[in-house]
Amino acid sequence: MTNVNQYEAPQLLREFLSYMLTIKGRSPRTVDGYYIDLRFFLRYLKASKTGLPMEEKNLSDVTISDIPETMILQATISDAYGFLNFALRENENNAATRCRKVSSIRAFYTYLQTKTTKLPTNPMEHLETPAKKKAMPKYLTLEESIQLLNAIGGKQRQRDYCMIVFLLNCGMRLSELVGIKTTSFQGDNGLRLLGKGNKERIVFLNQSCLEAKAAYDKVRSEPSVAKYKDFYFLSQQGRPLSPRRVEQILEGHLQAAGLSGRGISPHKLRHTAATLMYQHGHVDIRVLKDVLGHVNLGTTEIYTHLAGSQIEKAADASPLASFHQSPQPLQLSLEPQQSPEDVQQEALEEQRQQKKHKVQTD
Repeated sequence: MTNVNQYEAPQLLREFLSYMLTIKGRSPRTVDGYYIDLRFFLRYLKASKTGLPMEEKNLSDVTISDIPETMILQATISDAYGFLNFALRENENNAATRCRKVSSIRAFYTYLQTKTTKLPTNPMEHLETPAKKKAMPKYLTLEESIQLLNAIGGKQRQRDYCMIVFLLNCGMRLSELVGIKTTSFQGDNGLRLLGKGNKERIVFLNQSCLEAKAAYDKVRSEPSVAKYKDFYFLSQQGRPLSPRRVEQILEGHLQAAGLSGRGISPHKLRHTAATLMYQHGHVDIRVLKDVLGHVNLGTTEIYTHLAGSQIEKAADASPLASFHQSPQPLQLSLEPQQSPEDVQQEALEEQRQQKKHKVQTD
């Protein structure tokens, strides 16, 4: 677990991080993210207020353990926007990265206003997030997913196959995968996952997952250290797999399948699972939200946009999609067609008119 006392940080920041970890129940990884963002912000704040050099990326030569408390409390929204501009200009932070920094700053100053008596108002309350381009998530097609699964081999084939089958069928996060314990399995086909904010949810293992699990169970060795005995996915040394190690394992199998170099990660397999469920399994968007563990339906609705791209591809597949009009189009009559009865009636009417004209002229 993260030890906030190990951070190089002023007391106010330590207290905030401890609150997020112990009271709000944020994961150690999330707390580490808060620390990195806010350390950068406080470094910028100190450097800009005291005239320190600001050429170094991340301002790594600026210490914040001695930053005055008043400097933190007197920060303004203009300081925050200056920091975001610095992050864009000097560090080339993209919109998503800057949005995360905004979220960290707002959370910190909300804590200072609502959970301490140090700030009567929140100076960052109206801090806006940078506009982000809405990009479709990367994912594997059904055919590519099968291609990946068929390419899995090696000494740890059963373990690797089981992990990737879980990712592709259950849509779990990487942190949820490496956090699976032997005690996480519920009944015949239930699996309890610990998601963001320590929120638990149950997913259900289909036949493919159950078969992959059974094959791995036959070769799975016991952990080498007693404290790791509950972890399900283990390394050759009998230790829990780290998220980074899972990324490396996946990349190796993507190379074997001829699918490397496309930015496919364990998180992209989560997108793949959701996309396949929605497009091929016709899973209702509200059910998909619960499967993925999303808090808001809006987060899940990205997969309905993916369906729109499939509709566009279907239009392109029409046999008339590449039709081009002839340079000299056919001249077709636009007059309505007459029935034989109409033609006969017109002939009789013409004869009557001719007789009437003849009588008048005589």
